[in-house]
Amino acid sequence: MTDVIILHGAWHQPAHYTELADLLRGLDLSVEVPDLYELSLAESTAKVEAIVSRSPEPSVVVGHSFGGVTAGTVRGAAALIFLNSWILDVDESLAKVLAETPGEPGKGLLALPDADGRLRLDPDDARAKLYSDVDEPAAARAVELLRPEPPSIFAATPAHVSWRDTPSVYLRGQQDRTIATPLPDRFAARCSRTETWDTGHSPYLSRPAAVADLIQRQRAGAGD
Repeated sequence: MTDVIILHGAWHQPAHYTELADLLRGLDLSVEVPDLYELSLAESTAKVEAIVSRSPEPSVVVGHSFGGVTAGTVRGAAALIFLNSWILDVDESLAKVLAETPGEPGKGLLALPDADGRLRLDPDDARAKLYSDVDEPAAARAVELLRPEPPSIFAATPAHVSWRDTPSVYLRGQQDRTIATPLPDRFAARCSRTETWDTGHSPYLSRPAAVADLIQRQRAGAGD
């Protein structure tokens, strides 16, 4: 039985979500945080759907940031939770959406190619934009855990989506500095409902107990 599946964002890894996962396990929930690093979107979807299919009861799938792209394609989930996430349609990619969206001063992450051609985040910029409301020890650890991503993530385009017919909630952080202002409204409109919190991009670190409560509430609602 897997009650909750947490999907990490780009540049992130499962270890970023340890505190949230432990809180949920303390509530007697079974939690999996699969590593989707360097998998294609199709491979990520298949990996998560395999976890869902092994569970006798439908799981709640939680996607943070770019993890929301995969979450929005997973079939068979009881509910979807998007934490400051990207939610793409079948004809969309990050590159296409960004090209259509006006730039906004002070938003977006500074990512530069490394010697292997992967995109690496600037640590100071990541601290300021990803973890603006996270306490220093937790933010420092989170920055250390970041890993470079292949540029191909910007071309990922869903072959199908599940967010149209799965109960969902979009959690929007008012202090998020990573996603240009028009886009959260666009993504939230694709969900059953929206909650707006006075948080930054990573509420699973700044307010883990509140996120755990949101997951519990969404599980209960999906079972109604």
